[in-house]
Amino acid sequence: MADAPDVHAVESEDDYIHVRFRDPDRYDEIRTPDWAENPAESVSAGSEVRTGKLEGEDDWEVTSVLLPKTVGEEKAEEQAREIVAKIES
Repeated sequence: MADAPDVHAVESEDDYIHVRFRDPDRYDEIRTPDWAENPAESVSAGSEVRTGKLEGEDDWEVTSVLLPKTVGEEKAEEQAREIVAKIES
């Protein structure tokens, strides 16, 4: 995985706060991998990690983290950074 990315957007959607790190449109494929559940849940229960794969590449990058809306946007950004740091370290 690449270096930890900067946050590009924080958006409230339905039941989640969506913290975007990378533009999902640049990826050939997007997944919510099972292996990312443990680091995500260890920071915030109910959170999910989405990863993307560039066409012709083997590596997957974190594109975004979804956290429960009850966390609040400011705390969601902080927790999303913590989750990405755990995954990309």
